[in-house]
Amino acid sequence: MPDLEPGQEIPELSVTPDRYLTVRYAGASGDFNPIHIDDDFARSVGLPGRILHGLWTMAQVARAATAVADGDPQALARLQVEFRGMGVPERELTVTGTVEDVADDLTHVVLQAEQEGNTIVPSARAELRTG
Repeated sequence: MPDLEPGQEIPELSVTPDRYLTVRYAGASGDFNPIHIDDDFARSVGLPGRILHGLWTMAQVARAATAVADGDPQALARLQVEFRGMGVPERELTVTGTVEDVADDLTHVVLQAEQEGNTIVPSARAELRTG
């Protein structure tokens, strides 16, 4: 595990969800809300088309956070995510973050996620066991 310092940027995570991701994620998660799997329905309720599941987006934030712990998902002790936007398939999602503090065996990271300038997660905090 690398030595981490407050203010240090974490590796940026960029991922482009393919056009079928929301259907696969619906099957995996059991969340078959039509805003995630039916373009016509999503448009009928004022959305631009199918939107990504919030929990999938949160998983990408967690993935970016655990990168500072050598990708170990067990290092993630706590994750708090604030959603303020929605993502769509086939557009690159980027998660960035900064080490907030390092104390004892815990590292706190603040993160954000955006898609083409649209902020989806303006604020997330991850607590990682890094000792």
